[in-house]
Amino acid sequence: MLLLLTTYLSEHHTFFTVFNYLSLRAILGVLTALSISLLIGNRVILLLQRLQIGQAIRSDGPQSHLSKAGTPTMGGALIIFSISISTLLWGDLSNKYVWLVLLVMWAFGVIGWVDDYRKVVAKNSKGLPAKWKYLWQSVFGLAAAFFLYFTATTPAETALLIPLFKNLALPLGIFFVVLTYFVIVGTSNAVNLTDGLDGLAIVPTVLVGGALGVFAYLTGNVRFADYLLIPYVHGSGELLVFCSALIGAGLGFLWFNTYPAQIFMGDVGSLAMGAALGTIAVIVRQELVLFIMGGVFVMETVSVILQVASYKLTKRRIFRMAPIHHHFELKGWAEPKVIVRFWIITVCLVLVGFATLKVR
Repeated sequence: MLLLLTTYLSEHHTFFTVFNYLSLRAILGVLTALSISLLIGNRVILLLQRLQIGQAIRSDGPQSHLSKAGTPTMGGALIIFSISISTLLWGDLSNKYVWLVLLVMWAFGVIGWVDDYRKVVAKNSKGLPAKWKYLWQSVFGLAAAFFLYFTATTPAETALLIPLFKNLALPLGIFFVVLTYFVIVGTSNAVNLTDGLDGLAIVPTVLVGGALGVFAYLTGNVRFADYLLIPYVHGSGELLVFCSALIGAGLGFLWFNTYPAQIFMGDVGSLAMGAALGTIAVIVRQELVLFIMGGVFVMETVSVILQVASYKLTKRRIFRMAPIHHHFELKGWAEPKVIVRFWIITVCLVLVGFATLKVR
């Protein structure tokens, strides 16, 4: 929106041409989203408290969590709002990828909102039935996948890039749709499973989102893409603005979500953030690198799968409780220790992801 205005003003004064630089708009995107989150965060918390939208706590979980009952949830709406305003202000609104990621974020946010509403307002402990949740995730995930498939203009946009190898990309054809579906829906649910401790999910989301922003910038620049031997995807660089807004909104939310949390993200935030990350990874052709950088999300998901499979097959549990962050809590780790150590793991994995750019 402001890009259109500054582009017009640059015709009358050269000062405004500076806003055409993607790097500046990315910086402004961070600051705008952060400012919005900090300015309205307390008001959102008070509103949720007045509406009595408080988190329900599992009785079979760590006893230290019982004191969190009633803490306002659905705070992910604050993140989505901050990202949306910042991206609409500083992003190129003629870019199809910007709109796709925004629409995916909003769509999965609505699914999460319905789930949260049924749990905390309608007092339905099951929330949105799993079959309906996955149905709508599948609908929106497939819609995004087909859009990317049918609007692809080069073979590289639908090929699977294999890290660590020069010029190795597997043509997927229609299977690109299948891969994209699993990446978007899988990442959405993985972030949702990770969101169980104060600040545990939002910091890895910010770190991975920031890293994907760098990949987007490089993928959208023909010279950098050629030098680094990664696919060039025209227009993908504009996603740096969205990723920057995600960083700002995430850090602003962390201000209130850090231990002990004043507000929880809820499914409205975790499903939306995960879907957005998955969509960006597909656009910049870094699905496998997302798997590496989002290792904490993968670990949480795998722990749940293994726990359920083990109990159904042998009636025994592998972990004291799943997802795995609860396992460490029940082993005696203090909640802040679990959180920070998972953050440290994510930092290391993000660096490994960056290393794949040069190790080929």
